[in-house]
Amino acid sequence: MTPGDSTGGTPAAASGHKTPKIRIRDVYKTFGAKQVLCGMDLDVGAGESVVVIGGSGSGKSVTLKCVLGLLQPEEGSIQVDGEEVVGLGGESLEQVRRKFGMLFQNAALFDSLLVWENVAFGLIQGQGMDRREARDIAFERLSAVGLEPAVGNMSPAELSGGMRKRVGLARAVATSPDIIFFDEPTTGLDPIMGDVIDDLIVKCVRELGATALSITHDMASARKIADRIAMLYDGKIIWAGPTAEIDHSNNPYVDQFIHGRDEGPIASMVNA
Repeated sequence: MTPGDSTGGTPAAASGHKTPKIRIRDVYKTFGAKQVLCGMDLDVGAGESVVVIGGSGSGKSVTLKCVLGLLQPEEGSIQVDGEEVVGLGGESLEQVRRKFGMLFQNAALFDSLLVWENVAFGLIQGQGMDRREARDIAFERLSAVGLEPAVGNMSPAELSGGMRKRVGLARAVATSPDIIFFDEPTTGLDPIMGDVIDDLIVKCVRELGATALSITHDMASARKIADRIAMLYDGKIIWAGPTAEIDHSNNPYVDQFIHGRDEGPIASMVNA
């Protein structure tokens, strides 16, 4: 039996028969001899927050990069609003990317820019917005994530880890994107600050009415920000369902992962 045999079916969009905001089908991605994604399927419905969990090296980041068009899978289909993005390039890909916002794992702020310029980067560089107008929006977004106006004129080097993450979130939502990606949003933060960031993510996503796709190994974060959780293991989604049902998945791989147990099918394969 493979891990996926115990899931009771493949993941489906919460929106029923409507076109998913993101549709991933039978995606394969390799790096040399290493098969990272091996027939991955996942739907993310419009306005839904889906979190993909899995261990380090399971392919979570590769999945995001494939959706963003930063990596091209060898096989499979990835659609955004019904439009195929695999193989897309040039202005067509840029048009799709304008729908996206992104909170990077380590905030990935530009040290040479002031905080407000970081937040406004997509508005100025991506949309050609006037700097004064973009600055006003940047300060609004900073206020929305609980940062004082004075922070906008600071440099990223002056910020704590939690403040950097808030600035990264403000930048992710500055362009009012349709879809927001969150890459390990609580990594490097203490539990209290992690909880604050999770609350802000839920607040910002709801206010925008955006669709969210997140990746994390932090189960406390996943439970808080997800409408639905999917587990990636051995290159495939082996279980997907509403967050409230994950404790009753009846999948030994999922059960071991979410409880952080040393023993189980994952550990036995690692130690084999």
